[in-house]
Amino acid sequence: MQGTQRTVVVTGAASGMGLSAVSVFLRAGWRVIGLDVVASHADDAEPGQYLSAVADVRSRDDLERAIDGLLPAGASIHAVANIAGVYPPTTLATYDEATYRRIFDINVLGILNVIAAARPRLVDGSAIVNFASVDAFTVSPGQLLYGASKAAVVMLTKALALELAPSGIRVNGIAPGWVATPGNAATGRMDAAAAAIPLGRVAHPDEIADWVLLLSSPGTVAFMTGETVVLSGGDVIR
Repeated sequence: MQGTQRTVVVTGAASGMGLSAVSVFLRAGWRVIGLDVVASHADDAEPGQYLSAVADVRSRDDLERAIDGLLPAGASIHAVANIAGVYPPTTLATYDEATYRRIFDINVLGILNVIAAARPRLVDGSAIVNFASVDAFTVSPGQLLYGASKAAVVMLTKALALELAPSGIRVNGIAPGWVATPGNAATGRMDAAAAAIPLGRVAHPDEIADWVLLLSSPGTVAFMTGETVVLSGGDVIR
């Protein structure tokens, strides 16, 4: 492994957009630390290029143990992709405290825990990408708590960008709309969603993952921090 190889931590690495991000980073030559609550694999990775652990983003201690167990002492982390998330439907009539805790503990507290666990290894020039959602900006009926949690992610992204800027660490967000993931397919609503999107389709996971790589890399976006990029095919401008 070359000493110049960059390292990224990806949460939610076992499936969906997390798995797509893993593949995009591997193809770009990064070393990937994949974290999820289930085992994750990357069959096309070169030896030592993909390192994974089972870890729950709700536990900072769990994350610290996982990262320290996979990386040697003193090894740097150049990017963090906070992709793990849950989106069970809720309304005022159907929510309960357990569902509230699960959504906010994974979608909001989880982001803080991952960044805190990675922070000792982040260096000047490192980048963090947090996953929000279009539901942070427009109301999606039946997603009361999910939308609120993703709105919190947008504000966390701004606040963390300001806090970490003196250390040369950029923090940005991505707010996807409908993406062709297994979880979204299971809702049975993707065809109807695609028909309502100005571009006439939902996004492919790799299209979102390419943005994760772009926001994580030095160069074009080196002066960008505190922003959340909406990737909705024009859905939110209607």
